[in-house]
Amino acid sequence: MNKIGMRLTWLGVEMRLISVILFIVEFVRGAVLISLLPIYGAKVLHLSLDIIGLAITAHYLTDTLLKLIFGYLLDRFSIRFVIRTGLFVSLIGVFLIPFATVPWLFIMAAALYGIGISPIWIVCLTKVSKDNRATQIGFLYTVWLVGLGSGPIVCNILLDYYLNKTYFLLLILSVIGAFLAFFISSKRSDEPSVQAVPLNRQLSTLVERIKAMRMILPGMIMQTAGASMLVPVLPSFAEKGLGLAGTQYSLLLTAGGVCAAAGLIPMGRLSDKLGGKHWFLIIGFAIFGIGLSLLASRLPFWYCLVIVVILGLSYAAILPAWNALLASFVPPNQEGLGWGLLATVEGIGGMVGPVAGGLIAASFSTSSVIWVSAALFGGIAFLYLIIPSSKLIGKSG
Repeated sequence: MNKIGMRLTWLGVEMRLISVILFIVEFVRGAVLISLLPIYGAKVLHLSLDIIGLAITAHYLTDTLLKLIFGYLLDRFSIRFVIRTGLFVSLIGVFLIPFATVPWLFIMAAALYGIGISPIWIVCLTKVSKDNRATQIGFLYTVWLVGLGSGPIVCNILLDYYLNKTYFLLLILSVIGAFLAFFISSKRSDEPSVQAVPLNRQLSTLVERIKAMRMILPGMIMQTAGASMLVPVLPSFAEKGLGLAGTQYSLLLTAGGVCAAAGLIPMGRLSDKLGGKHWFLIIGFAIFGIGLSLLASRLPFWYCLVIVVILGLSYAAILPAWNALLASFVPPNQEGLGWGLLATVEGIGGMVGPVAGGLIAASFSTSSVIWVSAALFGGIAFLYLIIPSSKLIGKSG
């Protein structure tokens, strides 16, 4: 226990608190987006897949568009005020879901939820210490992934038996997350005070960042679009395309999530040791695309389980290398703006993906969505293969 305690000293009290809040927020987020909105929306509220896709897109739209604004606000105002306000708005969004029997209210509830959780990840990154940057970000990614993965797993199992009670569990967790936000300090990790940068200088920096990122912009948008288009159709594809029960679907999510979470730190260390982050991205995206195409082939359950394990490990290979790449584009002393910009660009694909996935599923089939997503990830791997690694690195890292 002493060794474990010594190893965790780099976290600090503040980082532990923000990690707990991040876990709760991502647990509820994963449960809401992957399970509650698709399953509760279809079975209880009797909404169609395209409406559910639009609602998820509305969530990503508000989450994405406001990240840059929240990043700017975090560079100027109290972290505590920003995150408290955000989590309160997200609580309103969750509260409205069971009353959203008409499409516009369902979409508005999802949009409000997106507004509320928009600043949480940027706040986490502003709390990271430069001395333990890779370790703390790796830990935060692990917390994020475990929360995001365990939310739908637990929710899927409970939704088979307790539809309304599952919703109330997520509502209570949202209340707890908002309450814990009152204990967050407004101090950044390494800076006792942050000097406000003039708006014209921030806008100039913003333009410079976008120009510097032009080589990775297509890949950023394609990968979030490819992943997010799966969200509204995964439960339906698992049930109708693969013939899986809710427990089997949860087992697949568990296997993939556990392998991804367990592989994050080893893959990150291996990437640092080998120094081949470019190749980690290429191989990781290629394997992810191949794995999805195999899933779309509707193989038996145990084959799917092996494929999901491989997908989890490939995701673990991608994430640390991708984070290191993005960190090189964050301007010093403007972390809120920098991470807000990166999150906004990534979120563009998140806005397009769910509505595209819903429309493709409604026009063709759920398996067609899996094939399109697989093609996008294969395209990303090819894109990074033909772009020299020197063109993928920013000047701030």
